[in-house]
Amino acid sequence: MLAAILAGALFAGLAEARSRSPQDSNVPPAIAEASPTLAPFQHVRFCLRYPSDCKTSAAESDRIEFNTETSELLKRVNHSINMSIIPASKTYGSNLGDGWTIAPDMGDCNDYAVTKRHELLEGGLPSRALRLSVVKTASGIGHLVLVVATTRGDLVMDNLTEAIRPWQSTGYQWLKIQSATDAKFWYEVKYPASGPSMAQADKKVRLADR
Repeated sequence: MLAAILAGALFAGLAEARSRSPQDSNVPPAIAEASPTLAPFQHVRFCLRYPSDCKTSAAESDRIEFNTETSELLKRVNHSINMSIIPASKTYGSNLGDGWTIAPDMGDCNDYAVTKRHELLEGGLPSRALRLSVVKTASGIGHLVLVVATTRGDLVMDNLTEAIRPWQSTGYQWLKIQSATDAKFWYEVKYPASGPSMAQADKKVRLADR
């Protein structure tokens, strides 16, 4: 079953069609998808354990309206989850209990990211606008974050900071991202050929803790 999911993640995405409306010229460019790629193995296991968190509806919007209400919701969830989970390294073995876990007492970046996504889903935000992404930090460490697609750009919820930042401003190397059209599939990230600088992106959307 795992092999079938992995194969589907690589090939089924080739037929996906994205139907986003053109973005406003003042909005920083969204994360662009490149080729379909294999989902992280632990995400495959996560979907088997939490199937309701891996469902996507075509009727949903793939971008949420950025306003005061959603801004406060994102800040509140980011802060509460960052405070509620004690940071801990995990060794991923054959035991399913060692995988990505929603709301554990102790956990790593993966647990923070999936818990935040779960809380926002519970809060009524659409699955298509909430996308896990694998990045590499400036120090070369693999890391998982949650990307929230909004009408003011793609914003990053991260356990390493209270600030919710535009994706261009994180300083991370972006490797792969969960598909908006099917939460089980993933894509490599393609950097835009041109766009606003990190400083410009910060000026357009700033959600630092105040």
